[in-house]
Amino acid sequence: MKLSWIRPLIVASLLITAASVAAAQAAGQTPATAAAGPVKNVVLVHGAWADGSSWNKVIPILQAAGLHVTSVQNPLTSLPDAAAAARRALAQQDGPTVLVGHSWSGTLVSEVGTDPKVAALVYVAARAPDAGEDFVALSKQFPTMPVRAGVQTYDGFTTLSEEAFVNYFANGVPEKEAKVLFAEQQPTAASLFGDRTTAAAWRSKPSYYAVSSDDMTISPDLERFLAKRMKAKTIEVAAGHLSMVSHPQEIANLILEAAGRR
Repeated sequence: MKLSWIRPLIVASLLITAASVAAAQAAGQTPATAAAGPVKNVVLVHGAWADGSSWNKVIPILQAAGLHVTSVQNPLTSLPDAAAAARRALAQQDGPTVLVGHSWSGTLVSEVGTDPKVAALVYVAARAPDAGEDFVALSKQFPTMPVRAGVQTYDGFTTLSEEAFVNYFANGVPEKEAKVLFAEQQPTAASLFGDRTTAAAWRSKPSYYAVSSDDMTISPDLERFLAKRMKAKTIEVAAGHLSMVSHPQEIANLILEAAGRR
């Protein structure tokens, strides 16, 4: 018996597959990394000298838009430890997720953002290393920012002096609020800043970047370089390093755009 009807079905199937691949590539994804379905979740990861409360003003905005939000408590002890914490949070999400990192935790976004659940990446005044890149060496090509003078080291961990934290790390945040954040800062392993990633998720996932134009912790020019290198959708916020504290609506809007909610 001739099965002449099979050939048209095969051709149609191939055309549908090709269209799906083209759509994923147009969105900056590869078929293997494109998360299926609408984004339901956002996972937020704080950076050095901070904790999960960094996102307290952004979280209610995202929740009001109907998103399920998780703020990871990053241990700040090593890249493997921090990556494990982020992966545990991603494993508990029930569908496509936007992964957001501030400051040092852009390293985590690059490292664990290859997870199939991750639909898009958002970097907030953040590092964005390439796989295996010596980010310390890269940073030296840009101006050293004032916060570095306030880094204090004890027993292998670093903290910021109150003066450096309030004036440079949290510039643009009201002083009273900045002092509360200073009291909440988490010691960060000195070795953390030299840890290198094994992946660069921004090479295969849609990426978004919020540059802080008044940043005194990471050079704004370095942020612009990173955003351009990853071909990210980029915004500039007239803010210091803690833009999600001083300008939560603008940061939330970028995350909502990454989630397809704007």
